[in-house]
Amino acid sequence: MEPHRLSAADARRVAIRAQRLDARRPTQLVPLVRDLTLLQIDPTAAIAPNADLVAWSRLGSTYDPDELVRALELDRSLFELNALIRPIEDLALYRADMAGAPSYETSRAWLRDNGPFHRDVLALLRDTGPLTSREIPDTSVVAWPSSGWTNNRNVTRMLEVLALRGEVAIAGRRRRERIWDLAERVYPPDLPAIPSVEAARLRNERRLGSLGIARAKSPAMPMEPADVGEAGEPAVVEGLDGVWRVDPRLLDGEFAGRTALLSPFDRLLHNRVRTLELFGFDYTLEMYKPAAQRRWGYFALPILHGDRLVGKLDARADRKAGVLAVTAVHEDEVFSAKTRRAVDHEIADVATWLGLEVSS
Repeated sequence: MEPHRLSAADARRVAIRAQRLDARRPTQLVPLVRDLTLLQIDPTAAIAPNADLVAWSRLGSTYDPDELVRALELDRSLFELNALIRPIEDLALYRADMAGAPSYETSRAWLRDNGPFHRDVLALLRDTGPLTSREIPDTSVVAWPSSGWTNNRNVTRMLEVLALRGEVAIAGRRRRERIWDLAERVYPPDLPAIPSVEAARLRNERRLGSLGIARAKSPAMPMEPADVGEAGEPAVVEGLDGVWRVDPRLLDGEFAGRTALLSPFDRLLHNRVRTLELFGFDYTLEMYKPAAQRRWGYFALPILHGDRLVGKLDARADRKAGVLAVTAVHEDEVFSAKTRRAVDHEIADVATWLGLEVSS
């Protein structure tokens, strides 16, 4: 078919609308997660945990993090797998592939060598679960080899492998520590397993619906791909090379933007290459850099205003002092008075949500 021809502003607005960051705010958490397809879990909480910060950016200060806990642990409308929170019905899109997990030969060999350990973990959970990893003895035959922080963390690694296989699942959290149980006691018993080829197609469609516009093929990314295959319809964007895929449902209608503070892990800008192409926005998460080498701050929040990413907020929640400490607002272009007021309003709003006072 003939590609849709989009202006740069059209493309940005499709992406913003898909991520529920336009003026039509969503009002409920679970339907929001269905639209976004996922919330990423990350331990960094310079402002707030990522999943909560992403939800607040859409829902505003009426959002209560306890809603997320209830959805994960009580009504099971959401589930956690591989550091991503998804709607429970999307589990059907992953079940067929679980039988072949883990995909890496190193992990498969380690699992085979630790057959007794595998059986011990399942038996203990069956008899006494749910349990944290600290409550499960390490009966491994072969230690998990890694050059990183997972080296010899055998219980944790076994649980994560078995979760990818659909044998165990995260039943909740105790503070930040995961609580594990048999998957059959966490997941709905009647959820189907959609065949792999069909599931991959549906995942691409779901992903494009959440991104609005994306490349058919993108560089590999951890946890969740950024590409969408042949989902949607082809599009070309003014000033950009190549063909994109666009969700045609997002092409119609008037666009009304708003101002939002975004997590560095927000899916609007998680794919930095796409962000640079569509928004001309240069961003790097700098918490891993020495302080002297940072341009924008340890955990700078990208600032969305209308259909542009216009700057970064360097701020940190100091809960002991009861303040949201604002170090700087970096303006990619000089803010108008209207933009500055809108950004200040969002800073005040996130402080109110956190129960803090703004300090600058």
